[in-house]
Amino acid sequence: MTHLKAATLLAASALALLPGTVRAQSVQELQQQINELKAIVAELRANQTQAAPAQQHVPETPKMPPVIAAIPVQEPAKAVTAQAAPAPLQTAAAGGKPWYETIRLRGYTQFRYSEILSGAETAPAGQSRLRSVHDSGIGDGRNFTFRRVRLVLQGNLTDNIAFYLQPDFATAVSNQSNGEQRENFGQLRDAYVDINVDKDHAWKLRIGQSKVPFGWENLQSSSDRLTLDRSDGINSATISERDIGIVAYYTPKRIQDIWNRLSGDGQKLFGNYGAFGIGVYDGQGINRTEQNEHLMQVAMLTSPFALDALGDAFRGQVVEIGASAYRNRFQPEVRTSGVSATPFKDERVGGHFILYPQPFGIQAEWAWGRGPEFDTASQRIATKDLNGGYVQGMYRIKKFALGGELMPYARWQSYRGGWKSGTNAPRLETNEVELGIEWRPVRALEFTFAYAHMNRREADERRLGRAEGDLFRTQVQWNY
Repeated sequence: MTHLKAATLLAASALALLPGTVRAQSVQELQQQINELKAIVAELRANQTQAAPAQQHVPETPKMPPVIAAIPVQEPAKAVTAQAAPAPLQTAAAGGKPWYETIRLRGYTQFRYSEILSGAETAPAGQSRLRSVHDSGIGDGRNFTFRRVRLVLQGNLTDNIAFYLQPDFATAVSNQSNGEQRENFGQLRDAYVDINVDKDHAWKLRIGQSKVPFGWENLQSSSDRLTLDRSDGINSATISERDIGIVAYYTPKRIQDIWNRLSGDGQKLFGNYGAFGIGVYDGQGINRTEQNEHLMQVAMLTSPFALDALGDAFRGQVVEIGASAYRNRFQPEVRTSGVSATPFKDERVGGHFILYPQPFGIQAEWAWGRGPEFDTASQRIATKDLNGGYVQGMYRIKKFALGGELMPYARWQSYRGGWKSGTNAPRLETNEVELGIEWRPVRALEFTFAYAHMNRREADERRLGRAEGDLFRTQVQWNY
């Protein structure tokens, strides 16, 4: 008898031992099956002894008894091959890497100390105090402050799509129940996507909240700017330099090559906002709800020129010249009830000139236009003329004796016009001279020391006249 026959009888015996079968059969029948099994085992032993080792054949499959044939036969267990989890959606970014491998996290922090040396630190009601619209650390009893605490998350989603996200954690919140200002809250600054529409990346479309392309200094990052603050005349055009909208930028290769050359030399650039930019924004300002159907229309044109062809005296020198303009309808916040129900004309045109320091440099901007301004005589907001800007000189010492790079500077600025981002759009009257020096011992750390003689009207329509005085400030900036 073969092994298969034995296995068949064993299976039949096992079925006989099932609880239902045991109850149906007698003890005598079970004993008979046991005896048959003993005989089968004896026969198998005898066959194994007589069989020649070299003779092997595949036995024919015997017919199964009806009971066995009715039992479903399971396939032998197969080896299970571990399958990898479904791969996440991987859109190839620049260099063929998944987008999450191209993300970059960076940022910077600015820590300041301010001291009013002379002038109206405090003043009676109705008179201006020595204040600046750019630095809340200038004031009565103020000392140490965080000016900016920025964190940037950016990366390439594909070869032609990139994103940029930047919050600031040094924003102040006013209007507390006891009148005290709260410091260092988080606020969204930038949140946009760049879509390059051609393979050379000369054209790109920027969608989201980003800087408005008006004014060279406004577009320059605060981490790169030499002076501690932007000028009143240029910065009064845009609230925190940003708004929500859509803008297109174009940068031809010739211009991009010059900017790459300047960047490689460590120059303080304004970032890649294109040689030409045109866009539309809500026009109400950063993180503010739009109040009317008018869109802010803005355009900018700028171009650097290498002066190497003029001779050895100009080798390495680069001049940049440009202009920008916008049209808008703006509704300022009013002291009595939220936001003005009337939209005011807000229109400007400006120009800029930069001679990059090699080692001496000049930077200048000016803007003219009209915008909302509180009129003291009529005690209401009206559209009024404005103009202002600055002239700045600097000298770059690339190898300072104490290490790193040193850059002293001097700036004069002037502005006459409304400050639209303030309550009731108060009038500013600014004359200021600032002398400073920036020392960067290493790329990650910068120290700035600045003295300013200020002659300013405070940004409060309830306070008249100008405050004059002297201010000393220091700033430590660390980049990461």
